[in-house]
Amino acid sequence: MASLVQIKISLKKRDMSSRLELKNITKAYPAVVANDAVGLTVMPGEIHAVLGENGAGKSTLMKIIYGVVEADSGQVYWNGQEIKVGSPLAARQLGIAMVFQHFSLFDTLTVTENIALGLPADTKLDALARRIADTATQYGLDLEPQRHVHTLSVGECQRVEIVRALLAKPQLLILDEPTSVLTPQAVEKLFETLRRLAAEGCSILYISHKLDEIRALCHSCTVMRGGKVTGVCDPRQETEASLSRLMIGAEPPAVERHRQPAGATRLSVQKLSLKKSHPFAIELHDIEFDLRAGEIVGLAGVSGNGQQELLAALSGEDTRAAPDSILLDGVSAGRRNAAWRRLHGLGFVPEERLGRGAVPELSLAQNLLLSHQTRATVRHGMVRYGVLDRLAASIIERFRVKAGGPQAMAGSLSGGNLQKYIIGREIVRAPKVLLVAQPTWGVDVGAAAQIRAELLALRDAGCALLVISEELDELFEISDRLIVMAKGKISPSIDASEASMDLIGRWMSGLWLGAAPGVQGAVHA
Repeated sequence: MASLVQIKISLKKRDMSSRLELKNITKAYPAVVANDAVGLTVMPGEIHAVLGENGAGKSTLMKIIYGVVEADSGQVYWNGQEIKVGSPLAARQLGIAMVFQHFSLFDTLTVTENIALGLPADTKLDALARRIADTATQYGLDLEPQRHVHTLSVGECQRVEIVRALLAKPQLLILDEPTSVLTPQAVEKLFETLRRLAAEGCSILYISHKLDEIRALCHSCTVMRGGKVTGVCDPRQETEASLSRLMIGAEPPAVERHRQPAGATRLSVQKLSLKKSHPFAIELHDIEFDLRAGEIVGLAGVSGNGQQELLAALSGEDTRAAPDSILLDGVSAGRRNAAWRRLHGLGFVPEERLGRGAVPELSLAQNLLLSHQTRATVRHGMVRYGVLDRLAASIIERFRVKAGGPQAMAGSLSGGNLQKYIIGREIVRAPKVLLVAQPTWGVDVGAAAQIRAELLALRDAGCALLVISEELDELFEISDRLIVMAKGKISPSIDASEASMDLIGRWMSGLWLGAAPGVQGAVHA
């Protein structure tokens, strides 16, 4: 029976020292050339970064290596032999594992059952569950093997993907934005693990927009722009500014903050407690905080500590809260649905881009109807498609979204470009209150700076914002006040100017320590 991996030995003798070598890889789609004669070489035991702005072609290149996408032309060499990888199963047989930015998990299956799908049919689920738990503990990734995926947050889903890849003990590990859901302490532990894997001979392809991570972890870096390789460097010898110039042609604009007095309370949460909506949910315990006009409150925390449940209660997806536990402009909203809250000035950007933030099979213009059902877009029961097209085009232009126009399918955009569009869709509504989850997850440094600047401009216009992020640098950059969520509880708030990374990092582990400056009534969680 023919192998899933067709191996063709080149007549020309290859350099046998490389683990992976790509030559002249080209992949074109109707609207764009995703990869244009790309070359890349990864050595055994090397941690190699692939850096580029959203839409630069990084994800397409990784999918070609992993057998998800077939290149139009070019050669792939694996341990000195030319190969054609026809599927992810074939890639795994070679020893290639990949953690995607957009996950490939089945919602109705458990963590163990999802991981078992890529393993032999005679795999024992109980033994696999123990291996998953042991691996997760070893690498500092909190994970429950028996949980169903539909009960997991985006961050927890990413942990499943990381553990699944590590279980395979690969020769080449591809990681796409692996640290977006980890505390600073857990990031360092993951780095220790990756360095240990590299020391054992495993090669690692590392895609991240966090330039400080690339400089701290990676041995070499291939920079892509517009589908082409624009340079190869040693990131340890570069500054963040020089890496940014290589990636986007310029340094990202500095985000300017102007402190201003906060205005009236727009959203008040008072003794919000909720029982679990399913066995693996997090109970909310006496949540209390206020959002005032003209301020950004940053909420830090490790994914899976109740953020998902809190957002559902605040956005109106979960209407079990006591009526007066959530007040929107002083009006009881705890039992009001999402449509009512939107009509009364609430905006919401969920952490899941595809499926909740946008419908992949609908155009960008059609996706506007998820939050723009007004007299301007729908009149007498008829959708005004011309209005939607013009509005979508204006968002694409203002937020510099790389897309084929208003009729481009949402699922055709890169993760970062889709994120810019979804945030733009909410910002142009000029909401009174905006809830944003993971605003710059997987977004390049230039786009991240633009998104943060837009959030600050919205704040300066009088909006009250709650920004939930595991990017502590981001929260410190844009927040006026900070709170932390752990184990379904909320810490006291602290002025961002009086907080420290170390303090917030400790609070993310579940303890609020009473000696922090500017904090009243701090308690043990």
